[in-house]
Parts: sequence; C-alpha cells; structure tokens
Amino acid sequence: MVPETFNLKGRDFLSLHDFTPDEIMAMLDLAEELKEKQKRNVPHPYLQGKSLGMIFQKSSTRTRVSFEVAMYQLGGYSLFLSAGDLQIQRGESVADTARVLSRYLDGIMIRTFSHDDVKELAEYADIPVINGLTDLLHPCQVLADFQTIKEKKGKLSGLKLAFVGDGNNVCHSLLFGCAKAGIDIAVATPKGYEPNEQIVGLTRQDALKTGISVKITNDPVEAVENADVVVTDVWTSMGQEVEKALRIKVFAPYQVNQKLVSHARPDYIFLHCLPANRGEEVTEEVIDGPNSVVWDEAENRLHAQKALLALLL
Repeated sequence: MVPETFNLKGRDFLSLHDFTPDEIMAMLDLAEELKEKQKRNVPHPYLQGKSLGMIFQKSSTRTRVSFEVAMYQLGGYSLFLSAGDLQIQRGESVADTARVLSRYLDGIMIRTFSHDDVKELAEYADIPVINGLTDLLHPCQVLADFQTIKEKKGKLSGLKLAFVGDGNNVCHSLLFGCAKAGIDIAVATPKGYEPNEQIVGLTRQDALKTGISVKITNDPVEAVENADVVVTDVWTSMGQEVEKALRIKVFAPYQVNQKLVSHARPDYIFLHCLPANRGEEVTEEVIDGPNSVVWDEAENRLHAQKALLALLL
C-alpha cells in the first residue's frame, strides 16, 4: 500500500495551483522514498492491476519513457495512444472519449496542445487525468525540478529561482509551484513574451500566503542576481516553428551563458527541462558545466511521476 499522509486518490493533476503546499510536499516526499527503493532494488508494486492510458498529441522522449517505466516499476500497465489511434481526429468529442476511456482505464495522462482539451477531458472522465504538458502548463516537469532542487539544496523554502527566456508553459508552472513551495521567483523575458497575466495574478495571490517575492522583468541580470537556481527552456516551442528566426533574434540577449550566471550565487544549480539547443538558450559551458544538474532533473521525471501515479490512481 502507498503510505497515505494525504488522500489524493481520484484527483486530477492539471495544475500545481490546484494543490496545497502540504500536498505538493507529500508528493515530493514519496518521490524521494520511491527513488531510494528503486536504487536498492526494493519492489514497490503499488499499482498492480492498474492501467494508465497515455494520449500523445505532442511527441516526447522524457514524458513517454518516464511514464511507461513508472507504471512498469509500480506493477501496472501503460497503453500508448497516439493521435492516430483515437477517433478524436475523426470527429469524436473529447467528452465522449473521456467517458469511454473511463470504462477501460484507471487513469489518463495526456500531452497535447490545448489546455482546454485537458480540462474537458478531466471534466467528463471518471478517473484521474494527469497533464503531461499543454501549451499553458507543464506541472509534471516542475515536480521533478523541485525534487532535484530539494536533493541538491536540502530545502525549497527560502531559495531564489530565476527563469530566463520565454514566458511559456514551464515558466507558468514554475510560477505556480514556487508560490506553493515558498521559493522566491524572478522571471526575465523579452518585451511581449511575458508570462500569462492571469497566471501571474494567481501566483501573486498564493505568494501572499507563503510570503515569497514574485518579480517579472525584462532584465535577465536583475532576475539572476543572487539566484540559487537558474532555469531556462527552448525559445521556440512545438507549434511555433514559423517564428523561430524572429525568436532567435529577440531572445539572443537572454541566453544563459557564463557572463549571466556570474550574477547568481557561486553554488547555483542550472536546470533545463530538455531538449536543449546548445548555443541558443544556453551555452555548452553552462549546461555541461559543474553547476548543471539537468541529467538528475531528467531522471527525477521518473520518480516524481511514480509518486504522482501512486497517490492518484
């Protein structure tokens, strides 16, 4: 049985904003425990007999492999469903798809473009729906990020995290997550590429409860100043390929390089959700340097998502 400090069975995981700080910490504590068990080859088949449907309308390396392996190590079964495997592209509604899949599966993970589609899927499904990524949010990534930060820094609360780049789904989930975890956050983007105003507003509301500072700026040096954690992401996300040439030009001053990270704390850690474009959003010197923890971060997608699955399914 999963140790149940909190009963999260049956809950959807669409956004970190939907969970309390204590619930998020419970997920991270279980992730740490499951990682330790896996390293010691201690079986933990908490989801024996359970099935997870994985809907991919956006391709992925880390999300697919980590969720598939997670279900296997938990004793369950995962079913990969590409856009071509479902009748949605032939006109079946998201609501009807949710109703049908609920009769077969114990949970659904979806990685897609529209966040509204995920919300609709969750509304009509009778089983937990996990947001594996949308254009708006990427909460599973931030759970793994927090597990990595906690491992390297020994804590979350009281740290400063700087995000430099596009105000995208990773940025949005970091805003939500930092406000819950007690991490000061500073976001630096070019003008016109700031994070969603509604998400910033909700983050500021949560920040009043946890006492963190939230800074949105166009100055990367200001954001990175004395940061314990520096994070970036690709400048051009899936679906934005036609904008790539423009974005490379606009974002050039926001490259995470040695000059920029010299303003962070000497023991800062560097995070990137991957895949990375060396020479664009980050230099080789930084991502392959001694402060980079991107491979631990990628591994922790597995452990954080195992905790999530074990708690929800």
